[in-house]
Amino acid sequence: MKRLELPPEEGALRALTAGDDVELFGDALTMRDAALERLAALIEAGEQPPFDLAGQLVFYAGPAPPTADRPTGAIGPTTSARMDRYLHMLFELGVRATLGKGPRSEEVRQLHKDYGAVYLAAVGGVGALFATRVESLEVLAWDDLGPEAVHRVSLCGLPAVVAIDAGGADHLDAQYRTHGQGLG
Repeated sequence: MKRLELPPEEGALRALTAGDDVELFGDALTMRDAALERLAALIEAGEQPPFDLAGQLVFYAGPAPPTADRPTGAIGPTTSARMDRYLHMLFELGVRATLGKGPRSEEVRQLHKDYGAVYLAAVGGVGALFATRVESLEVLAWDDLGPEAVHRVSLCGLPAVVAIDAGGADHLDAQYRTHGQGLG
């Protein structure tokens, strides 16, 4: 298993190959449907987001409220394909990697190749376990969105697989063709 420090460095991302198992350590940004929609509207209006996306990993997740002894309740990946319409915008804003669940389209694979970006997939349904891999969580923007606000999340050993590498190779697509199912 490879250790990936966040925010990810370009060299570290380019060294990953589709199918590699990784553990994530460091800060990422959570964003999903509502936050991405708001971000798109902001960009379309010619405004800048109230947070920096350059060089970041975006984790498609909506963390549950904190528990008594942890910074968050359950935090698990959401279906990445729902976020595909925002991916070009994220890459244009400097995002280097995304983390979610499930397979992606051929169009998305090509975007990863074009931008040298990486898609990491995590297993769905284990949000309570993933909460034990979070050291801290803070709202960065749009707290009115509740769990869908943009958060900075500090991860400590969250496991994932390189689903699409910076060259556009797609591990999940190969798994689906071989076994008739994908991860997530």
